Amino acid sequence: MSKLRVLVGVKRTLDYMLKPRINPAKTAVDLTGQKMSINPFCDIAVEEAIRIKETQKDRVEDTLVVTAGPSASEQILRQSLAKGMQRASLIDVGNKELEPLSVAKLLKAMVEKEKSNLVILGKQAIDDDAHQTGGMLAAMLGWPQFTSASKVAFDGDKVVVTREIDGGAETLSSPLPAVITTDLRLNVPRFANLAKIMKARKAPLGKLTPEELGVPIENRLQTLSVEEPVSKRHNIMVKNVDEFVNTLKDLNAL
Repeated sequence: MSKLRVLVGVKRTLDYMLKPRINPAKTAVDLTGQKMSINPFCDIAVEEAIRIKETQKDRVEDTLVVTAGPSASEQILRQSLAKGMQRASLIDVGNKELEPLSVAKLLKAMVEKEKSNLVILGKQAIDDDAHQTGGMLAAMLGWPQFTSASKVAFDGDKVVVTREIDGGAETLSSPLPAVITTDLRLNVPRFANLAKIMKARKAPLGKLTPEELGVPIENRLQTLSVEEPVSKRHNIMVKNVDEFVNTLKDLNAL
């Protein structure tokens, strides 16, 4: 059986426990002074890579966690190291905005550089909900992809993935290499203990730039406006038709 070289892509996003605030210009979510954390779907991808390392000890040659973002993104890399990932690399893009296509190109360059044969990503990020990076990466690599995985197993040199579909589940398999995107029900991420967190703070991190990877950062999308969801209206009980009509008029619904 071939060795496994696992690469996990992660993203730093607004902490999922916080309510997003729209900036005054209504062009983006205001992140000023907000707590940032690893994207929950990415955390599941990290956990799955660690579980594969633990259950496939003789096969796993390397587990690498990668993120593209500002230097502050080191935080989520060290968190992943504390949990059990073996290596971590930051692609430092400064304050540049990254679109899914640029992220996929950066990850493709890392896959080729590291000779990875299994890529695990969160199915989407909770900030833009694009759900695009995994599919773009698989297409550019020419690899099979498994989306929204709820179970991952191995059968020799084949990866076997169960994914949820409407009304049930389907199980697919393919020879390596492959790209997998994770769903919420794949696993429950572990917590790192204090000793491992302190050790991860001193662990070396690989640092690269898009230029070193030969990937230009290009923006093709323009955000026209960002708005908060319409607040839910309370149910109103009316006694008769006349009151119903008057209520609709008060709400400017007529």
